[in-house]
Amino acid sequence: MNEHPVSAGTLGDIPRKNAALRGDAPALVFENRTTTYRQLDEATHVVAQALLAEDLHPGSRVAILAKDSDRTFELVLGCAKAGAVSLGINWRLVDREIGFILDDSGAEILFIGSEFLDKIGTCSGNRRIVVLDADDHDDHPAYGSWLDGHEAVDPAIEVTPDDIAVQMYTSGTTGLPKGVQLAHRSFFAVVDSLRTAGDEWIGWRPGDVSLLNIPAFHIGGLWWAMTGLAAGATNVVMDAFAGWKLLELIERHRVTKVCMVPAMIQMALSEPNANEVDLSSLEHIVYGGAPIPRSLLERALDVFGCRFAQIYGLTETGNTAVCLRPEDHDDLESPRLKAAGKPYPGVSIRCIDGEGNALAPGEVGEICIHSPANMVGYWNRPDATAETLVDGWIHTGDAGFLDEDGYVYVHDRVKDMIIYAGENIYPAEVESVLCGHPGVSEAAVIGIPDDRWGELVKAIVVRHTCEGTPPVRTRELLAHARGQLADFKVPQSVDFVEALPRTPSGKIQKAVLRAPYWEGRERQVN
Repeated sequence: MNEHPVSAGTLGDIPRKNAALRGDAPALVFENRTTTYRQLDEATHVVAQALLAEDLHPGSRVAILAKDSDRTFELVLGCAKAGAVSLGINWRLVDREIGFILDDSGAEILFIGSEFLDKIGTCSGNRRIVVLDADDHDDHPAYGSWLDGHEAVDPAIEVTPDDIAVQMYTSGTTGLPKGVQLAHRSFFAVVDSLRTAGDEWIGWRPGDVSLLNIPAFHIGGLWWAMTGLAAGATNVVMDAFAGWKLLELIERHRVTKVCMVPAMIQMALSEPNANEVDLSSLEHIVYGGAPIPRSLLERALDVFGCRFAQIYGLTETGNTAVCLRPEDHDDLESPRLKAAGKPYPGVSIRCIDGEGNALAPGEVGEICIHSPANMVGYWNRPDATAETLVDGWIHTGDAGFLDEDGYVYVHDRVKDMIIYAGENIYPAEVESVLCGHPGVSEAAVIGIPDDRWGELVKAIVVRHTCEGTPPVRTRELLAHARGQLADFKVPQSVDFVEALPRTPSGKIQKAVLRAPYWEGRERQVN
């Protein structure tokens, strides 16, 4: 067996090359199904042929609204072979949010888990719908039926590393999600740069067993999955995260590599049997999405007994651009543990002031990233693209600084974003929904620190008073929000005030609202 990861130019090359090198090795394990690399190559041929039979053309958008399974990755790789663009949708979103993404992307076909059929309703439009995990539906074919009659023959569509492979939607500062377009190169560029530099990072190899526990509709989840598949590893798919399930799968499948956000680590360690499970197979845990509290890291190192690495990046940077290496975790007293890490080979970082000038080490400014994995741009949003991607540099919206040795420290956020359990939430979207209630005059949404989830969503609301109408109460307002927002975006608490603090120009002073909750903390991110 070849013991080196394949160098794949496109996502479709992953099953092609691994089928030739290690065809009988397991590629995907989901519940009681195991798919070898040869079977994965054949299955993705069939998916590509079925997509082409739908008259899809290169660049057509193919949406997936389902919990992860082996079929999720068959679809992503099959789309790649057909030259189509896969588009994973967060199944936690509500009907309105899903409808916007389907309409904005122009997705021509939707693959859906049967449990989410009631979420699409009238927003299904004229697009083709295929049900992934059930028999034929009254109105839509099942996945197996849809595949019937198509041959396992490589369509041999010409696809280049610079063609768009994936479109992922992020929350927007204006309340409208933006479709981040990622080329095939975004999933290989960082690892290829590491290989060229002779840097093993965390030493991916075909003998690894990787756990896919971050949803593939997130860049962290999909990038981790494609990296493991390109390495020829066995990839164990989790349909939805649960701490007990993570521990069980690590023990059962002798998992060697896991990627988690700190909230997932916290949930796993909170399981009553966390200290009793056999976790001895673990070699590396990679964490990101938010800083990790020192106390949580200490317990995680003790219980999991493996090496830890932190990664930092955005959907717009194709996931990771910076890494705090395992060796940086050896000394828990080191101030380096407060850093996000150093850029990988081939990645450049700079911090700039408000005029765009590069700052000296130690000076706080906006973190900008130049990476070979950076996005192509936002779908149909040239103005937003021009604002975020400037001369090849992604402006992250995070404030931080570089030290003399090139380590990146995230200090605050320039953009008004909240991170709850690894999910990015933009207050503008939540504020817009709250202000749509007739009992609300104004609303400001902030993130407040929480030891379990990182940050919680808090709303500060000015009521609209109208004679003869009782003032809106918290329960009523949150019920209104739940009807229009995914659960993780709904505020966990609401404060009612007479007025919001404003600057002389009338802008709401979010820093004033946040200050009481963040007092005494070194960083304004948690």
